[in-house]
Amino acid sequence: MLVPPTPSNESARLDGLQALRILDTSPEERFDRLTRLARRLFGVPIAVVSLIDANRQWFKSCMGLDASETSRDVSFCAHAILGDDILMVPDTLADERFHDNPFVTDEPKIRFYAGCPLTVTNGSKVGTLCLIDTKPRLLDPEDRALLRDLAGMAEQELAAIQLATLDELTQLSNRRGFEVLAQHALGVCKRMDKPASLLFFDLNDFKQINDTLGHAEGDRALQSFAEVLRTALRESDVIGRLGGDEFVVLLTGASSLETHEVTQRLAHLLDARNAEQLRGYQIRFSVGHVSYEPARHDTIAELLAAADAAMYSHKQASKARAAQRR
Repeated sequence: MLVPPTPSNESARLDGLQALRILDTSPEERFDRLTRLARRLFGVPIAVVSLIDANRQWFKSCMGLDASETSRDVSFCAHAILGDDILMVPDTLADERFHDNPFVTDEPKIRFYAGCPLTVTNGSKVGTLCLIDTKPRLLDPEDRALLRDLAGMAEQELAAIQLATLDELTQLSNRRGFEVLAQHALGVCKRMDKPASLLFFDLNDFKQINDTLGHAEGDRALQSFAEVLRTALRESDVIGRLGGDEFVVLLTGASSLETHEVTQRLAHLLDARNAEQLRGYQIRFSVGHVSYEPARHDTIAELLAAADAAMYSHKQASKARAAQRR
């Protein structure tokens, strides 16, 4: 086994890592979503977001492995951060750096490793998004491109921490965070020729909740809707609160039928939540839906504007129908 060398910029690298203030923090859905997605997409038993500290590697997210950290000197990822691209080890038993590594000879008996370095704003590589399998394998060029894309999303999440892009009330991405993540996800969809849809939600009669029951109750309504959104949506979808009572979701790889099923599932879950929480009001929403068309939507901002207009039309039509019934 070869102990990983120390990067030449180790001092600056550790400064960049410490600036994130992320070491030894609790698990977060934003990173767990990525490792779950990586496991599913690549069919591997283990996927990890690993950060390389001075003497250890610490796992911000670890799916398929019951550990939170290991010593740095046995870390595959400490080797991966020495390069600019993916470190792939097709068969650990055939690689002098790893053939007698304790994680190869003992549990989890690693036979395949692929780790893409994660770079932060000062240019330092602080860790990896990595895949681990218990049997030898290879990643083809398309697989490698997909791993880079997922690592790019992990980098965006790290950047989001630095840019304070989380909505404090709902713990969803705020406008800035959503736009960064959604723009990256759109780029992946475009390159992989995958469909995407944007849903723009506006809560109906939300002002009335604030005016009659107070802003604290209004905050609880926003939190309830955010929780239902998380439950209704898939792990790979990008969710955000733009501000006030406006929420957005980017559905990646979803057909029109699947998008319709998502909105129906959301409505049913919201009905159940309303029935559980009898607070003198019902949480209802208007929604605008726009399918991503690369020829028409260069940026997430253009997609947001189109979905906002569609939502407004839906809200006005609902008001007109309500008026006719009266």
